[in-house]
Amino acid sequence: MSQGITVQPGQIIERILTLELVRVTERAAVASARLRGRGNEKAADQAAVDAMRRELNKLQIDGTVVIGEGERDEAPMLFIGEKVGNKQGPKVDIAVDPLEGTTLCAKDMPGSIAVMAMAEAGTLLAAPDVYMHKIAVGPGYPTGVIDLDASPEENLHNLAKAKGVKVNELTALVLDRPRHADLIAAIRKTGAGVRLISDGDVAGVIFTTKPEETGIDIYLGIGAAPEGVLAAGALRCIGGQMQARLILDTEEKRSRALQMGVTDPNKKYDMTDLARGDVIVAATGVTDSALTRGVHFGKDVITTETVVYRSATGTVRRIYGEHRELSKFHLD
Repeated sequence: MSQGITVQPGQIIERILTLELVRVTERAAVASARLRGRGNEKAADQAAVDAMRRELNKLQIDGTVVIGEGERDEAPMLFIGEKVGNKQGPKVDIAVDPLEGTTLCAKDMPGSIAVMAMAEAGTLLAAPDVYMHKIAVGPGYPTGVIDLDASPEENLHNLAKAKGVKVNELTALVLDRPRHADLIAAIRKTGAGVRLISDGDVAGVIFTTKPEETGIDIYLGIGAAPEGVLAAGALRCIGGQMQARLILDTEEKRSRALQMGVTDPNKKYDMTDLARGDVIVAATGVTDSALTRGVHFGKDVITTETVVYRSATGTVRRIYGEHRELSKFHLD
């Protein structure tokens, strides 16, 4: 560090590494996009994981993956506890979902992204790769307008009152899973609409921040913990409210969680419990969506679009990349 320059806590991450994070998610997105529509989820996920790991290990960081993906579905992993980076920079926590929406990519459907978060060491929730209950809304509402322990009916009525609309003017986003049948029925019973998505609940949570554009007012349901931490990091930047609770429904899961420092298996986490301090989240589109454009392959150029969130400053950057040195995307 140059003499005479005072760097505030957290600025090291932002100044040196923000664009580097974009390169990481770009590489993962391009690698998986080559397999769009091929029907092979594991191959697309493996390509994204390999590309993300390779780029992460080039960074000047001493990083630890505290939220990984893959245990639950026996997919390729950037595993929890894995060390990444060249050990020459700041100690940081890493949360990854190299290919969120593997099914979407395999079927070439909208909404698949490569996403990761980086934060100062000790500031991202370290938890096993399990499911969690989640609820989220965007900015502009009084604190406590949603509560994970309240019924869907209560949450929707409270949200409608805060927004100044009727409940039947609200739309909830829910993952299309059999486990959500009762939740979907309860939402529809209030008169509110339900938009179902097959995958992609990081983007789903982010959609609540711009209901006038996305048509989504609230996110509800059970999804994976890695996506919960990533979404919380992004939501902290844009504004909003989110609560979550890990589903530790077996002794084995509770034991794993305890080993990672989760002493209260029933704890209700808010946004800052999931991702506190200075968090940067980068998401590159694999397939086109309301969040980002997907990867586009031209004869002599590959284009990407990445959105980057930084919680400390509330900054959202959109980075459109035109890549002409295509060899950098090839695996050697």
